[in-house]
Amino acid sequence: MTLARHALRVALGVFLVAAGVLHLTSLRTEFQAQVPSWFPVDADLVVVVSGVVEIALGLALLLAPARLRRLTGLVVAVFFVAVFPGNVAQYVEGTSAFGLDTDGARLTRLFFQPVLVLAALWACGWFGPKRAELGRTAR
Repeated sequence: MTLARHALRVALGVFLVAAGVLHLTSLRTEFQAQVPSWFPVDADLVVVVSGVVEIALGLALLLAPARLRRLTGLVVAVFFVAVFPGNVAQYVEGTSAFGLDTDGARLTRLFFQPVLVLAALWACGWFGPKRAELGRTAR
């Protein structure tokens, strides 16, 4: 794994663990605002469950052995896709959270979710040289 991929994987892992902890602590109310009003599950339950999932995914990015990294990246990418409707709802409903208090800021944020999906996949080896081409890095 290249240094850039490793650094991005670690950064994403730390980001997810931190976000998960914030879901459960000081920014819980802010994250509740992200849950679409039409979603049929209690917003606090969604925030708690997604926080726990983010912590688990972040730890997986940080600690998964090389043989499981591609799977880990795929699961993280799917998670980023799964939470995207919350970002769309924040824009459509005009909900302010995390300093995103204008439609322009909320719209701009939508374009970063695909970047996170691609970053998770790339950092975990989905694009670029295959393992054999990398000289069989650590397993």
